[in-house]
Amino acid sequence: MNKTKLGTALLSGTLLFSCLGMEAIAQTQTVPISRTSLSKTSFSNKSLTKFKMNQQFQVNAEAFADLQLLRYQVPGFDELTLQQKTLAYYLYQAALSGRDIYYDQASKYGLTLRKTIEAIYSSYAGNKSGDDWNKFKTYAGRVWFSTGNHHHYGKEKFVPECSFDYFSQLVKSSDQSLLPLMNGESVDAFLTRMKPVIFDPNFQPKQVDLRAGIDNVANSSVNFYEGVTQKEVEDYYNNPDKFPHTDQEPEWGLNSKVVKENGRIVEKTYKVGGMYDAALQKVVYWLDKAATVAENEQQMKALTLLSEYYKTGDLHKWDEYNIAWVNDTESRIDASLGFIEVYNDPIGKKGSFESVVSLKDMETTKKIAAIAKEAQWFEDNSPLMPEHKKKEVKGITAKAITVIVESGDAAPSTPIGINLPNSDWLRKEHGSKSVALSNIVHAYNESSAGGGMLDEFVVDADRLKRIKEYGNLASDLHTDMHECIGHASGQINPGVATPDKTLKNYASCLEEARADLVGLYYIMDPKLIEIGVMPSLEVGKAEYDSYMMNGLMTQLTRLKLGDNIEEAHMRNRALNAYWVYEKGKKDKVVEFVKKDGKTYVQVNDYDKLRVLFGELLREIQRIKSEGDFNAGKGLVETYGVKVNQELHKEVLDRYAKLNLKAYKGFVQPRLVPTMDGDGNITDVKVQYPASFYQQMMEYAKDYSFLPAMN
Repeated sequence: MNKTKLGTALLSGTLLFSCLGMEAIAQTQTVPISRTSLSKTSFSNKSLTKFKMNQQFQVNAEAFADLQLLRYQVPGFDELTLQQKTLAYYLYQAALSGRDIYYDQASKYGLTLRKTIEAIYSSYAGNKSGDDWNKFKTYAGRVWFSTGNHHHYGKEKFVPECSFDYFSQLVKSSDQSLLPLMNGESVDAFLTRMKPVIFDPNFQPKQVDLRAGIDNVANSSVNFYEGVTQKEVEDYYNNPDKFPHTDQEPEWGLNSKVVKENGRIVEKTYKVGGMYDAALQKVVYWLDKAATVAENEQQMKALTLLSEYYKTGDLHKWDEYNIAWVNDTESRIDASLGFIEVYNDPIGKKGSFESVVSLKDMETTKKIAAIAKEAQWFEDNSPLMPEHKKKEVKGITAKAITVIVESGDAAPSTPIGINLPNSDWLRKEHGSKSVALSNIVHAYNESSAGGGMLDEFVVDADRLKRIKEYGNLASDLHTDMHECIGHASGQINPGVATPDKTLKNYASCLEEARADLVGLYYIMDPKLIEIGVMPSLEVGKAEYDSYMMNGLMTQLTRLKLGDNIEEAHMRNRALNAYWVYEKGKKDKVVEFVKKDGKTYVQVNDYDKLRVLFGELLREIQRIKSEGDFNAGKGLVETYGVKVNQELHKEVLDRYAKLNLKAYKGFVQPRLVPTMDGDGNITDVKVQYPASFYQQMMEYAKDYSFLPAMN
C-alpha cells in the first residue's frame, strides 16, 4: 500500500504513485517535463552529473500497443567494492528467481499462456513477418508487459488481434515439446482448452473488479482465491482463534492462496515445501549466498530472516525480517523482495511477489533525508485531529536509490517511490524506509521531454512556464513527502482492526489518497524553503496546477471511453481533486474554463486549496483511525469512480493527436559476473539489453522454475 508509480500519477513531471510500500508512481508521463530547466538552480539533480550518465545512452527501446519500453542506467555501480558487487549479483538472481510466482498470482492460466507464447516465439517454423505475425507479436509483448492477459493498469482483459485459426497454426507449427500440455493432452485439445482463456473477452474479463455492490472476490480473476466467495474469505480471516487481533498482529493472509477443499476453506501458503516451492527454493538459495557477503551484521541478520520466512511461511518471521531490515540504515546495497503490495487483491490482503534491488544514491539522498529529519514537525503541525497524530514518529529512514534490477509486480511497470514496511504497527514502533528511485525518474524524464502534453492541457502561458521551470522538482518533492511522511503519518485508534478488515476494498485507495494529501498540504508550506529543499512557494503552485489538472482531466487518458475508474491510484487522485473542486466551487477555488472550444483546469486560490486539502486529509485519517467503512465508501464512490463522459471524450480526442504512448515500462539491466578458475567472482559488470522481446526469451530460458499449473 505504499508504492508510487509514474503512470499511477500523471503529475507535473513524473507520475506520482505510492508506494512500493514499496502504486506507484511513474509509468506514463502524461505531463512530461525536462529537467534542464532546473540545472541553473541549487535544486537540480546533482547525482546525475556526479556519476556521469552516458549522454549517448538510448533510453527509448521498443514500442507497441499503448506501451513504450525504456532503458535505465545504473550510475555508481562501478564504484562499488567487489563484495558489494557480489552481493548485488546474488540479490539480482534472487529477484529474478521469483518471476514465475507473479505470473501465477496474476492468473491461474498465466504461466500456461506465457509458456505457450514463448514456445511460439522461439520455435515457430513459419514466416515471422506480415500483418498476422505482427499482431501476434504485439499480443506477446502485451502479455509479457502485463504479466498476463489483463492490462497491467486497467486490469481489463485484452485479446489477440489475429484470428484463432492463425493462432492455432502458430501453435501447431511450433516445437510441441515446448508447449505446456497437460498429461496426455493433444494439441487440438490444448487449443480447445485455451481458446476461451485467450480469445473470449467475457472469460475472466477483469483481473481485479472493485465495483461496489458485487462479490469482489468472485468477480476478480486474480489467482489469490479459488472456489470461495468474498464473505467466506472475510469470515475466515475474522476468526479470532486462527487470526487473533492484537496491537502487533501480522499481515494475516499476505502470503497464501485461499481455496475450498472438500467443503472447507484452507490456505495454501507460499513457502519452500508449500505453494511455489521450486521458485522459492531458488530465491532462498541466492538469499543465503547473499548473506555470506553482507556488508554488515545487521544486513546479514535481515537476509537470514528473509530466507527463514520463505522456508517457513511464518508471518511473524516476516515481521522480524522487516524490523531487522528497517534497522539496516548503513548498507549501500539494498533490496525490497517479497509478497508486499496488495493492490491486486480486490479485498486488500494478498501480497504480490515483487523485488527491487538497488544501491544508495548518496547525493540525491540529501534532499529526501532533510524531509525525513523533520518528520515529527510535520506530524505535529498537520491538520489531523490530535488523537490521530503520532506522539512520537520513529525511525524514518529516507534515501534516494539507484535501481539495479526489478522483477515481479515491480517490472516492467515500476514504482518511482517506495515506503515500507506496510504494517501500521511496525511503522509506529520501529519506523520505515522511504526511497525515491532516482535513475528511474531520470529515464522517464529523458524519454518524455518535448512530448507536448503540457502545451495541450495547461490553461495559460504563465502556469505553463511555472510548471516547466518547477514541475519536476515539485513532483519529486510530492513523491518524497507522500512516501516519507505521508505513509508514516497518523495512527489507528486502540482496538480498531487493520484497514484490510475495516475499510476492505477501499483501503488501498484511501491510503494512497491520505499519503497524497500529506504531500499536497505541505508542498505549499514555507517549512520546505526553510529546510532547503525548494526555492519558493512557486514550486507548490506548480504541483497544485499539475495535480488538479491530472486528477480532474488528464489521467482520463488511461481509460477507455465509457469506463468508470477502478484502479486504486486513479481513484485516489480523482477523489482528492473532485472533493476539493466541489467544496471550493462556490468560491471558485478551482474551476473548469473554456478557451477556443477546449476545456482546461484553472486554480484561482492556492491558499484556499491548501486548506481544503488539509480538511480532506483530516477526514480520511479519521476514517482510517476509526475504521469508518461507510464514510470511506461514500468518499470513494462519490468522488473517485464516476467519469464525465463528455469531458472524457474531449480529453481522449486531444490526447490522440499527440501520438504519445499512455504507459511506460523498462527493459532491465543485466548483471554479468567474471569468474576465476576456481569459480570465484572477480568482478561484476552491468550490461544494458536493447530489446524487451529478447530479454523475455532470456528470462524464459534462465528463470522458469514453476509448472504451468500450481
